[in-house]
Amino acid sequence: MTKAMFINGSPHKNWNTAKMLESAMQGAREAGAECEMVHLYDINFHGCKSCFACKIKNSKTNGICAIKDDLRPVLERARQADVIVLGSPVYYSYPTGDIRSFMERWLFPVGTYMYENGRHITLRDKVIPTAMILTMNCPKDYMQQIGYPAILEENAKVMDDIFGYSETLYAFNTYQFNDYSRYDFNLFSEEDKRHYRDEHFHIDLDNARQLGRRLVEKAIQQ
Repeated sequence: MTKAMFINGSPHKNWNTAKMLESAMQGAREAGAECEMVHLYDINFHGCKSCFACKIKNSKTNGICAIKDDLRPVLERARQADVIVLGSPVYYSYPTGDIRSFMERWLFPVGTYMYENGRHITLRDKVIPTAMILTMNCPKDYMQQIGYPAILEENAKVMDDIFGYSETLYAFNTYQFNDYSRYDFNLFSEEDKRHYRDEHFHIDLDNARQLGRRLVEKAIQQ
């Protein structure tokens, strides 16, 4: 059976990013995949320690980070996955620190410093469809104005290079709090945020569902 992993890089398990990932999982299951959700904030781990064990000649790491900590079992399962979807809110123009640390530990051992005929050699035997789901308080027009795509889509470029295929899916202008009255803000209107959520978030969830289904179908077709 096709295996799909969904990596939640948000500290929340029932808010915008998690809901988008759950919808993507629904689509993946509809396409016939066996699915797993991983919440990174439940795991005690750090990013790459630059030990280069995965780059030593005749390395026995087999594309898995050599550090033996709580993330290691997740990375071992990720090595067997046919589809991998990462999800993160955007904090100060970037995905969360946890999702970045995961990416360092996940991607670097699969990539190599070797090229052949102008192509990057990676430690995989097939294309692994991947995606990054990014949620943000920022409206779409402003996100484009401040150059977020140039920054955020670098993540998908790296995953495409290493695994052979990647997509990016955004959810804009997300509703941040259950009770806006508790917080200081004047950059936006809670009423406008709620109205946008009610009109758009169900569309975002459907887009995520279609993404999950599409990636699994692509994996099956190979």
